[in-house]
Amino acid sequence: MKSITDRHQFILNKLRETGKVSIPDLIDEMQVSGVTIRKDLKLLEEKKLLFRTRGGGSMNNPYTIERPINEKEFIKSEEKKKIARAALNLIGQNDSIIIGSGTTVFELARCLQSDKRIIVITPALKVAMELCNRPNIEILQLGGLVHQSSSSTAGSFAEKILDELSCGVLFIGVDGIDLEHGLSITNIVEASLNQKMIGMAQTVVVLADSSKFDRRGLGKICNLDQIDYIITDNEVNPATVSKIEKSGVRVIIAD
Repeated sequence: MKSITDRHQFILNKLRETGKVSIPDLIDEMQVSGVTIRKDLKLLEEKKLLFRTRGGGSMNNPYTIERPINEKEFIKSEEKKKIARAALNLIGQNDSIIIGSGTTVFELARCLQSDKRIIVITPALKVAMELCNRPNIEILQLGGLVHQSSSSTAGSFAEKILDELSCGVLFIGVDGIDLEHGLSITNIVEASLNQKMIGMAQTVVVLADSSKFDRRGLGKICNLDQIDYIITDNEVNPATVSKIEKSGVRVIIAD
């Protein structure tokens, strides 16, 4: 397939069928070099016909944008509630947990009840307000600068408090889950705090609806092998789940 027009049409047809293409597959199917394929993908991206990704191309923008928390809470709201309910089972007998910031982990706070004393550590103001009058639940609110987009604290003050603590389970939300890049969020200031929380938790649980997969935020949090569980909804791609589980992460599909 030597004609550039034919190659571009072939790539676009594959994208319409599958949503994404990989350079190795295109090399095999079109019998041209990787250099040629990369040039083709670059030209198609310049024409705004696709988004280049690591190792291929996609119809969807792999980079997520930051949205205010009051806007994000209406996106996949039912899926988030199911994910939160599934997360309750992972608290177990732990007497201390961390609930991070984000709309999916906030749903966990909404449905959290406890018949025994439990301490919830959180940077999220909405989580603290939701739980502050709940029986048997004590709140440790992390301090620092409050970011308007997330209604959550971050920075050196919050991280310094964590130096003196440890906890059983960390529940965090993310904006992107990428097999190669790992987990990321759009707010780079909060990325450092998330890294700190991951380092002090015995078990790390990521709550993320299916729209977060194959996407990247600006600030990387960690690699996949640094987390224990991902809880998501049933629209996630089974092939992606299989690849993630091969890295040692257990994926739970909430129903």
